[in-house]
Amino acid sequence: MLNIGKIEEGFVLDHIQAGKSMQIYRHLGLDKLDSTVAIIKNAKSQAMGKKDILKVECDIDSLNLDVLAYIDHNITVNVIKDGEIIEKRSLELPKQITGVIRCHNPRCISSIEQELPQIFYLADEANEIYRCRYCDEKYSEGDASSL
Repeated sequence: MLNIGKIEEGFVLDHIQAGKSMQIYRHLGLDKLDSTVAIIKNAKSQAMGKKDILKVECDIDSLNLDVLAYIDHNITVNVIKDGEIIEKRSLELPKQITGVIRCHNPRCISSIEQELPQIFYLADEANEIYRCRYCDEKYSEGDASSL
């Protein structure tokens, strides 16, 4: 049995789709934090079969919930204070995301003007479709390599 100690202050990301924890680790910039991070991959889950879990001992305000929600809005965020869960946060798809995905339209101004931020808005919530703020190009899952 694997035993990961409890954290005193920070957050636990639970119900991460199996295999996505490293993607989340990179996009949240956890590698740049001087904090304890535990990554549990392919843990058994009754609801999901397998899941990943991230435990991070740091200030909850350092967590970008929009990036997290874009990657997987089914993740549960457990806020830890004094070793206890004080709050469970659910995630919703963000209305706008900046600097997470890139527009692949070669004629888009964001492709030409490199200093412009990559901004996408939620065009269709039911189908989880985002479009570029500048050229209205649809971002497709096939482009996920830019994540």
